Amino acid sequence: MSSSRSWTPVAPPGGAGPVGAYSPAAIAGELVFTAGQVPQNPETGEFEGDRPFAEQTRRTLTNLERVLEAAGSGLADVVQVTVYLADHADWAEFNEVYQEFFSAPFPARAVVGAELTSFRVEMTAIAVRRESGA
Repeated sequence: MSSSRSWTPVAPPGGAGPVGAYSPAAIAGELVFTAGQVPQNPETGEFEGDRPFAEQTRRTLTNLERVLEAAGSGLADVVQVTVYLADHADWAEFNEVYQEFFSAPFPARAVVGAELTSFRVEMTAIAVRRESGA
Protein backbone atom coordinates (compact mmCIF):
# COMPACT_ATOMS: atom_id res chain seq x y z
CA MET A 1 0.00 0.00 0.00
CA SER A 2 1.37 3.42 -0.96
CA SER A 3 1.98 5.97 1.80
CA SER A 4 1.57 8.85 -0.65
CA ARG A 5 -1.83 10.49 -0.26
CA SER A 6 -3.56 13.36 -1.94
CA TRP A 7 -4.99 14.47 1.40
CA THR A 8 -3.63 15.37 4.85
CA PRO A 9 -4.91 13.93 8.14
CA VAL A 10 -5.62 16.39 10.96
CA ALA A 11 -6.04 15.93 14.71
CA PRO A 12 -6.57 18.63 17.32
CA PRO A 13 -3.59 19.09 19.64
CA GLY A 14 -3.62 17.45 23.07
CA GLY A 15 -6.35 15.44 24.67
CA ALA A 16 -7.67 12.01 23.87
CA GLY A 17 -7.15 10.67 20.37
CA PRO A 18 -9.55 8.65 18.20
CA VAL A 19 -10.85 5.38 19.60
CA GLY A 20 -10.64 3.69 16.19
CA ALA A 21 -8.65 3.61 12.98
CA TYR A 22 -9.57 7.04 11.59
CA SER A 23 -8.40 10.64 11.42
CA PRO A 24 -10.54 13.28 13.18
CA ALA A 25 -10.42 15.31 9.95
CA ALA A 26 -8.86 15.24 6.52
CA ILE A 27 -7.83 18.14 4.31
CA ALA A 28 -8.21 17.63 0.57
CA GLY A 29 -7.46 20.73 -1.46
CA GLU A 30 -9.45 23.58 -0.01
CA LEU A 31 -11.93 21.31 1.77
CA VAL A 32 -12.00 19.81 5.26
CA PHE A 33 -13.91 16.59 5.90
CA THR A 34 -14.54 15.70 9.54
CA ALA A 35 -15.04 12.30 11.09
CA GLY A 36 -18.13 11.79 13.21
CA GLN A 37 -18.03 14.04 16.24
CA VAL A 38 -19.86 12.88 19.35
CA PRO A 39 -20.46 14.05 22.94
CA GLN A 40 -17.05 12.93 24.16
CA ASN A 41 -14.84 14.90 26.50
CA PRO A 42 -11.80 15.72 24.31
CA GLU A 43 -9.41 15.73 27.26
CA THR A 44 -10.42 12.48 28.99
CA GLY A 45 -12.00 10.57 26.10
CA GLU A 46 -15.07 9.85 28.25
CA PHE A 47 -18.42 9.67 26.45
CA GLU A 48 -21.05 11.98 27.91
CA GLY A 49 -24.06 10.00 26.78
CA ASP A 50 -25.65 10.15 30.22
CA ARG A 51 -26.07 13.94 30.00
CA PRO A 52 -29.27 15.66 28.82
CA PHE A 53 -29.69 15.73 25.03
CA ALA A 54 -29.08 19.49 24.70
CA GLU A 55 -25.75 19.14 26.55
CA GLN A 56 -24.75 16.22 24.33
CA THR A 57 -25.53 18.33 21.28
CA ARG A 58 -23.52 21.32 22.56
CA ARG A 59 -20.52 19.09 23.34
CA THR A 60 -20.74 17.51 19.89
CA LEU A 61 -20.84 20.92 18.18
CA THR A 62 -17.97 22.17 20.35
CA ASN A 63 -15.94 19.11 19.34
CA LEU A 64 -16.81 19.74 15.69
CA GLU A 65 -15.60 23.32 16.04
CA ARG A 66 -12.35 22.15 17.69
CA VAL A 67 -11.56 19.71 14.88
CA LEU A 68 -12.35 22.29 12.19
CA GLU A 69 -10.09 24.86 13.85
CA ALA A 70 -7.22 22.36 13.91
CA ALA A 71 -7.67 22.08 10.14
CA GLY A 72 -7.63 25.85 9.53
CA SER A 73 -11.38 26.20 9.26
CA GLY A 74 -14.33 26.96 11.50
CA LEU A 75 -18.08 26.69 11.86
CA ALA A 76 -18.62 29.74 9.64
CA ASP A 77 -16.84 27.86 6.84
CA VAL A 78 -19.06 24.76 7.00
CA VAL A 79 -20.97 24.07 3.80
CA GLN A 80 -22.58 20.73 4.70
CA VAL A 81 -23.48 18.90 7.91
CA THR A 82 -24.76 15.36 8.38
CA VAL A 83 -26.45 14.68 11.70
CA TYR A 84 -27.23 11.27 13.15
CA LEU A 85 -29.90 11.12 15.87
CA ALA A 86 -30.63 8.07 17.99
CA ASP A 87 -34.23 9.27 18.40
CA HIS A 88 -36.01 11.32 15.75
CA ALA A 89 -38.13 12.83 18.55
CA ASP A 90 -35.00 14.87 19.51
CA TRP A 91 -35.06 16.75 16.18
CA ALA A 92 -36.72 19.95 17.45
CA GLU A 93 -34.41 20.24 20.46
CA PHE A 94 -31.41 19.50 18.24
CA ASN A 95 -32.48 22.22 15.80
CA GLU A 96 -32.69 24.79 18.63
CA VAL A 97 -29.19 24.02 19.94
CA TYR A 98 -27.80 23.88 16.38
CA GLN A 99 -28.86 27.51 15.89
CA GLU A 100 -26.70 28.54 18.87
CA PHE A 101 -23.68 27.53 16.74
CA PHE A 102 -24.82 28.23 13.16
CA SER A 103 -26.69 31.23 11.75
CA ALA A 104 -28.34 32.04 8.44
CA PRO A 105 -27.50 31.33 5.77
CA PHE A 106 -27.24 27.83 7.18
CA PRO A 107 -25.07 25.08 5.70
CA ALA A 108 -26.76 22.31 3.75
CA ARG A 109 -27.84 19.63 6.22
CA ALA A 110 -29.18 16.10 6.41
CA VAL A 111 -30.56 14.58 9.61
CA VAL A 112 -30.92 10.82 9.74
CA GLY A 113 -31.93 8.25 12.32
CA ALA A 114 -29.17 5.98 13.56
CA GLU A 115 -28.70 3.20 16.07
CA LEU A 116 -26.26 5.07 18.31
CA THR A 117 -25.41 3.31 21.55
CA SER A 118 -23.29 5.38 23.98
CA PHE A 119 -24.74 8.79 23.02
CA ARG A 120 -27.71 10.30 21.20
CA VAL A 121 -26.14 12.53 18.53
CA GLU A 122 -23.23 12.41 16.07
CA MET A 123 -22.23 14.90 13.35
CA THR A 124 -19.91 15.15 10.38
CA ALA A 125 -19.17 18.24 8.31
CA ILE A 126 -17.53 19.47 5.16
CA ALA A 127 -15.99 22.94 5.32
CA VAL A 128 -13.83 25.26 3.26
CA ARG A 129 -10.36 26.03 4.61
CA ARG A 130 -9.48 29.65 5.22
CA GLU A 131 -5.84 28.89 6.05
CA SER A 132 -3.38 27.06 3.85
CA GLY A 133 -0.68 26.31 6.45
CA ALA A 134 -2.56 24.08 8.90
